[in-house]
Amino acid sequence: MAQFNTSQGGYTLTIKGKYENTLDVEGFSQMMKDPSYCYKFYWLEAIVNLISEGIKETTFDAVIDEMICNAWYSVREFHIHLSGLQADGLVRDGLERVVLRLTELSHLAANASKVEIKNAIAEHNTELKIYKEQLTNMVPGRALSGFFSKSNETVPWGSVRRLTEYIRRIDVTLVKLPYTFGDSSKLKKEVYFNEDWMRMIQDNTVNILGWIQYEKVKWLQNNNPEVPGLIYKLAPMDEKLRKMNHVRKLWEGIILVHEIRDVFTRQPIESKKYDVDHFIPWSFVMNDELWNLMPMDSSLNSSKSNKLPKWNPFFTIFAENQYSMYCLIHKKEKLHKLFEACYRDNLHSIWAGQELYRPGNSKEEFFNILEKNMQPVYDSAKRQGYEIWNY
Repeated sequence: MAQFNTSQGGYTLTIKGKYENTLDVEGFSQMMKDPSYCYKFYWLEAIVNLISEGIKETTFDAVIDEMICNAWYSVREFHIHLSGLQADGLVRDGLERVVLRLTELSHLAANASKVEIKNAIAEHNTELKIYKEQLTNMVPGRALSGFFSKSNETVPWGSVRRLTEYIRRIDVTLVKLPYTFGDSSKLKKEVYFNEDWMRMIQDNTVNILGWIQYEKVKWLQNNNPEVPGLIYKLAPMDEKLRKMNHVRKLWEGIILVHEIRDVFTRQPIESKKYDVDHFIPWSFVMNDELWNLMPMDSSLNSSKSNKLPKWNPFFTIFAENQYSMYCLIHKKEKLHKLFEACYRDNLHSIWAGQELYRPGNSKEEFFNILEKNMQPVYDSAKRQGYEIWNY
């Protein structure tokens, strides 16, 4: 059993021992070393996914289409910057740029399916060509550089043709490579998978994809330091994991004894005719904390969607409703029991339990605590690129 600790104190890539003597598993463990851009992770991930499906031969074009699909949700739904931003505020990563360009061309939803994304790519392939070609410049070859140490030749990085020939020589004379290239150019260039490597990858797909995800999350977190819960923002989450049932029961109890007005329309909320929604979008905070939830007119929910409400005046109205709830849970035993039922799923923030919802806060104190803790999160989401919604 070959084991490689791919980072200090990090993920251990374990490969079944029968491959140790036939394949350069250590070279494979270097395939994500020293990335300049995030799309190196997506390249290898796409290769592993294609091999797991039994595909023996593909093209740069098909691999990049797979990369676009894999990056789509993180970029579109969660506004993740794959390699951060330049000093002028422009996107650094070529894969992120092609996702954003496809968005402009197709108007696909952030939660579009893989089939929908691939259909849109095919429809707009001419406009996307220049963006996709940029992704072929270095990564396909550089991902193999961990295997090149066995050669005394200087790697011809400056020429695609000579690099293709160099890779073939390495593969034939020194060490089997996971893939080699054909003679076509740019997006039509062929990628041939080695059958022994295919068997190894198919036998270890789960572990290899876990390793890739671990390295990818480290990279993305470093380039998105303000984004919470980033590990959950790589793929769509099951909506069934959302737990707001107890919060809804609490707000229902509040509405039955006290008038609560919609944050945006200022109209009274009617019992059982509203949605419970997040003030700061769930896709940014990735939790269902009580301090960020509000009853709102269900007809507005799709319009608000994944946007940030304008801070002024909506935060003040939101805080008014929160304060009304706060007062009532400390006055009425039945409501306090509904509040306590929220502990397990909706009250994890230490500041909320120890400061915000403790008995004895004046209205001014309550507002200050809520604003002090929510505004930095709101501002982080705004800097990340979340659109402002001004009803």
